[in-house]
Amino acid sequence: MNRHELLNKINEVSFVVNDLTLFLDTHPTDEQALTLFDTNSKERKRLLEEYESSFEPLTIDCIKTDSMQNDHDFCQHSGQKHFTWVDGPTPWEGGHI
Repeated sequence: MNRHELLNKINEVSFVVNDLTLFLDTHPTDEQALTLFDTNSKERKRLLEEYESSFEPLTIDCIKTDSMQNDHDFCQHSGQKHFTWVDGPTPWEGGHI
């Protein structure tokens, strides 16, 4: 998947997780909703990890401080231990594309 496709998939799954969270606020024992929440939460985490490994972290939960393997052309600190939040272009540098 390219950056755009992966971001779209993350947005779709995140919407489902957020919607299920609202539903579970008022229906906390609904088995079907609990199962869907677990499944989609795991998928969201997997997609975020995939995005982070291919591009840069999207959320604070994806940041690593021991990464030395980011050899992307946009990584200025390749081969060095660094705060991965600074990897990749920012949105105003075309990071949203």
